[in-house]
Amino acid sequence: MNRDDLRFEPLSPAYDAAVADLIRRSLEAVGLDIPGTAYSDPGLDRLSAYYAGPGRAYCILLENGEMIGGAGFAECAGFADCCELQKLYLCDRAKGMGLGRALLDHAEAGAREAGYRRIYLETHSVLRAAVRLYEKTGYREIPRPAWIVHSAMDRFFIKEL
Repeated sequence: MNRDDLRFEPLSPAYDAAVADLIRRSLEAVGLDIPGTAYSDPGLDRLSAYYAGPGRAYCILLENGEMIGGAGFAECAGFADCCELQKLYLCDRAKGMGLGRALLDHAEAGAREAGYRRIYLETHSVLRAAVRLYEKTGYREIPRPAWIVHSAMDRFFIKEL
């Protein structure tokens, strides 16, 4: 994979189906195709509409026009001046090349530009590479917030931006 062939682009309706498919396949691969995960998100097939709202953004990573990953953020009412990192996924062939970090950095920069001072995320223990990435990049693990009601996730992190 040549990094010169990569570019970030805001999610548009043309890529909604590809993003939904990537998320579903990724969750199926680790047994997280269950309620309480993005897998059962009712808006998963129309993410571009959701992320078009204020204080939200979703960026996809393209390689020669092919969507190979994405990550987004949206407001998080549980903490002051905070957004939630959401739906950071990469296709299998793009893993292990530092592209997850690139997506994370891009999402954090967008969150800062949107005026957020911290970023929260939920993940699962089976997603070991993701947990390592968050720990390496300054996220601090916190106890499960009391306001979490229907999440199948078991790891919770926050980072000052």
